[in-house]
Amino acid sequence: MGSGRACTVTLTVALAGAALAPGTAVGAGFCTGAISAMPKPGPGHRFGITPGVQTGQLTGGPVPPATPEVPAKQLAAVGRLRAAGAPFVLRLHRLFWSDGEAGIRHFLTLARRYTRRGYLVELQLRYHPNARQEGDIRAWSRYVREVVDRFGPNRRVIAVQVTNEVNFGLSSDSSDSSYARSRDALIQGIEAATAEARQRRFRQLRIGFNWAYRGPPQQEDSFWNYLRDHGGKRFVRSLDWIGVDAYPGTFFPPVDTPGGERGALANAFSALRCYAATPGIPSTVPIHVEENGWPTGPGRSYQSQAQAMDTMVHAVNDFRGTFHISDYRWFNLRDGDSTSASFQTQYGLMTDQYKPKPAFTLYRKLVCRLAAHNPRGKARRCG
Repeated sequence: MGSGRACTVTLTVALAGAALAPGTAVGAGFCTGAISAMPKPGPGHRFGITPGVQTGQLTGGPVPPATPEVPAKQLAAVGRLRAAGAPFVLRLHRLFWSDGEAGIRHFLTLARRYTRRGYLVELQLRYHPNARQEGDIRAWSRYVREVVDRFGPNRRVIAVQVTNEVNFGLSSDSSDSSYARSRDALIQGIEAATAEARQRRFRQLRIGFNWAYRGPPQQEDSFWNYLRDHGGKRFVRSLDWIGVDAYPGTFFPPVDTPGGERGALANAFSALRCYAATPGIPSTVPIHVEENGWPTGPGRSYQSQAQAMDTMVHAVNDFRGTFHISDYRWFNLRDGDSTSASFQTQYGLMTDQYKPKPAFTLYRKLVCRLAAHNPRGKARRCG
């Protein structure tokens, strides 16, 4: 297993971003050529997880969890995943603009709950407007600044993801792209968040956006060319990181042979670097793996989830230097409904009754072995 990971991976991947001059117009399919990707070591990355139960649905609206979240059980679970002497990031997802003040207060409560216990927190800030708000980018930018003002004083809130999967248009519940002016919300939201964080001297707060791997080539070209034409240098200078959401064997590619997830992730990272060069985002801007998962359900066994996790986490670790990957988040902690016929409610490392699946124990071991150490962190003993 170890020797196989050290080998060059040849697959259908994107051309390296460095090969594309910043500002170059992308033609359909340009970022899906065949190259060899060589694993390269790099600094250890920060691991984390999305602790929330709710998952975005591809059809219809949100599906409430069959079993409500139990904070004490949730905290006990994430406590078992974190490694001694290493940071562990909890990604709080689905803060919608349309939820207004109530949404902000709820997420402030969550952030305090976790950071008081020593976790780092990352916030997913969704555009997701109501009918009155939709398309009002000035109002959206004011809201973004307010969120930065409210969360920034907590020095353990370390990142804000502005908008969600704007390149990907299947569902308004799972992504923001179906709403009017979502691309402008991404660009101007990033600029507003960074300007506010810098003005308020929230130096720990890093601002970025995520990209879903991946849409049809023409759709991708349109998205990245828009960022180039309407964002420009100010937008690029406002970016601290770029994120990728990748679900090999679930969404794209929809089916993978066991072990094929490794090549799919190398494809995703290379494609992102290639596309990001279009608006001039340099390779020095790190990649965050914001979402990576493999749900269970009918025809999708617990053991297959663990095998996919092992392949994908090691792929990220092996290619972290190749593509400058600094962070990794698994999606997610617990199922919403483990009895459902739909995999969309079964991404968790635990059942809806907080019973660990095999992948839970595996993730704990992988985090222990592979995570970056805090300065002067304690030596780890990994089982």
